[in-house]
Amino acid sequence: MQILISILIGFIALIHVYILWFEMFAWETKGRKVFKSFPKELFAPTKSMAANQGLYNGFLAAGLIWSLLITDDIWQSYVALFFLACVAIAGIYGALTVERKILFVQTIPAAITILLILIF
Repeated sequence: MQILISILIGFIALIHVYILWFEMFAWETKGRKVFKSFPKELFAPTKSMAANQGLYNGFLAAGLIWSLLITDDIWQSYVALFFLACVAIAGIYGALTVERKILFVQTIPAAITILLILIF
């Protein structure tokens, strides 16, 4: 089960590396494809704001990757739980304020992983 949990944490970290990339470096191209309901004329003026959001997603990814490198099982669980909770909360907020699909991309995978860590 620990292998599955590590795979899920790695997958969630990769999602956030991807979010970092398109929000920081491809906001006006890939961002338009991801956030289809966002008005096209607002991508250029919000480029620096999106880059800031991307940076925060990078911190989430870094924390999750860090948790995979910790050798102490208890400490690893605590760090993973903290960053997964941050992802889940950010996903809930994003789903409420930006786009509903964020709930499925961020919150549900994080919540499932949190439950698996707590059960096993």
